[in-house]
Formats: sequence, C-alpha cells, structure tokens
Amino acid sequence: MITAGPTREPLDTVRFLSNPSSGRMGYAIAAAAKAAGHRVTLVSGPVELPSPRGVRVIRVQTAAEMLAAASQAFRAADGAIFAAAVCDYRPRRTVRRKLPKSTKATSLELLPTADIAATLGRLKGRRVTIAFALEDHDARRHAEVKLRKKNCDAILLNGPENVGAPTGRFELLTRGGAWETWPVASKRAIARRIVQLFERLAAAR
Repeated sequence: MITAGPTREPLDTVRFLSNPSSGRMGYAIAAAAKAAGHRVTLVSGPVELPSPRGVRVIRVQTAAEMLAAASQAFRAADGAIFAAAVCDYRPRRTVRRKLPKSTKATSLELLPTADIAATLGRLKGRRVTIAFALEDHDARRHAEVKLRKKNCDAILLNGPENVGAPTGRFELLTRGGAWETWPVASKRAIARRIVQLFERLAAAR
C-alpha cells in the first residue's frame, strides 16, 4: 500500500488548505512496485497524474479520508510506503457555503490531523513500513524523531527543492542503521531503489 499526493482540508465550498505536492514520487513508487511484480494499492490525494497501469487507485481529498482508505488497504497489505504530503492541520469549522470577502482581519482555528504513518505504525506487526520526512532545518534530527514516532523500518529525508521536481535528492536512515546519502536522480530511478529497499527489508523479516 502506497500513499501519494497532498490532502485538501476545506474552509468552505471553494477554498481549502493544502500544499504543493505533485504526487510524482508516490506514483513513481507505485509504478515501480507494480513493475517488480507486486500487487499495489495507491491511496492518492488530488493530483494531475494518470493512474499507474495495473495499480488499484483509491482517490481521496482530506487527511481523514486518506486515513480511512489507507487503514482499510493496510489490512490486506504486507507493508506500506507513506509518500503522501498530508496536511498537518485542518480548520475546526468548515462552512457549507462560500464565505464573502471582508475588509476586516479574520482568524482561523486549526486542529491537528491524524498522523497516518504513526497510526498504522502502531498496528504494523511484522509488516514493513517506509516513511518520508520533508524538512527545511535540523533535517536529520527531525527525521530521526519521525522514524521512532512513526515506528517505521526506514525513513527518507528530502527538502522543499524536491517538491514537484522531476528529480530528487534523498537521504536514507534505516532503523538501527546509519545515514546514507543517495545521489540526485530521476524520481523513477529513486522509486526503483525504494522498492528494492522495501524488498530487502521484507526479506530480512
């Protein structure tokens, strides 16, 4: 099971909170996993990408919808790769009509969304899970915290420069291992490497 793309958290009927994730990395991983002979379920936020051939795609909008779909797919999976850029917050209140523009300042109360990787990490058992960490400062330290919090077998660290780009630069940390820097490569090439990593971790079980 693979998650990909952003989520959207609605403010009203036409506005939402989101992020610039293109979904390219997650979709490339899904295609690479399928090419390697795996049965793949891709839980995707809203992106402008065609479905990878032969991959079951479940399309969602919000973090809550992604959690529900990912939880269902995870039950039958032997592992998961969490590549989605899930919104960390959602509005406490969604208005069911378009809010009119005002000249006065306004405030927005936000609530944290569920951490999908951490939630499913608590249920993983012997399954393999790999997560991503996008950081712009104290990157390795933050990624190490996320590796423990999400109970993952490995975490891939990248920066804002990777968002929407056809290539990427990643650093890898496996549980109990040392940091490994991967060279800049196309996301297709990185996806194949991630699938190989998943297979090695699964074989070690």
